[in-house]
Amino acid sequence: MKRNVKWVLTTLLILGTTLPAMAADPTVQASGMWIFFGLALACGFAIGIAAFGTGLGMGNSINAALTGIARNPEATGKIQTNLILGLAFIESLCIYALLICFMMVLKIPSFEVLLGK
Repeated sequence: MKRNVKWVLTTLLILGTTLPAMAADPTVQASGMWIFFGLALACGFAIGIAAFGTGLGMGNSINAALTGIARNPEATGKIQTNLILGLAFIESLCIYALLICFMMVLKIPSFEVLLGK
């Protein structure tokens, strides 16, 4: 139970750093640079967590499919069809996370704008 609370708090902390950055004006001066640093850090963590989660999901689904095929070879066609469909859905979740991170990273202005040059 304590581990779940830690993960939830960590996730909320990471997501909480991106919210002010998405609402911020890109012409903000150097005093608000920490918001954009938090945004870049959150994007890196988000892609890492998404890749880790999809890797675990794909590994578990492939393991279950191979176990099912080994136990019942006659059902190979049905299992493979459902496996490929499931893997496509899992992969689309990771691509969706990548798209969201690209959208957030594009909100980061250049250093010249941040420093007011």
